[in-house]
Amino acid sequence: MSAEPPSHSPPMIRMANAADADAVHAIVNAAYRSYIPRIGKSPGPMLDDYPKRITDGQVWVLVHDDAIAGILVLVETPESFLLDNIAVAPDRQGKGHGHTLLEFAEAQAVRRGWREIRLYTNALMTENIALYERAGYIETARVTEKGFDRVYMSKHLTTTS
Repeated sequence: MSAEPPSHSPPMIRMANAADADAVHAIVNAAYRSYIPRIGKSPGPMLDDYPKRITDGQVWVLVHDDAIAGILVLVETPESFLLDNIAVAPDRQGKGHGHTLLEFAEAQAVRRGWREIRLYTNALMTENIALYERAGYIETARVTEKGFDRVYMSKHLTTTS
């Protein structure tokens, strides 16, 4: 009998559950750790309360080959639809997972009736700002809040986004 080749399932995005909290926190820490020397402290996403976010229904996970490869935190308020955090495990970066999560976030905003999605990133995370600009986001403000210099960005959405 010959051995079966490993199966590679396509990425799937689902809501996070309580059992995912440790994996979500680990991915965020791994994805943002490299920014600590540049910013001089842990980036905001590393300080978040993921069990509470999961309980509040704000966290989504991208599962690929039976492992969580990336996470997404979406926050809907009466004023806006916010992509609060997007992170991909460092060993899974460069495979399109971030793009898949970004498209999912935009589709969720449209599905919920929003025609704009907002996000923010640290002003020193210049590669993230460039990535979002390439994805069609425009800078709307620069503010200092919670001890971080943040760049707010938004993207107008259509039903085909």
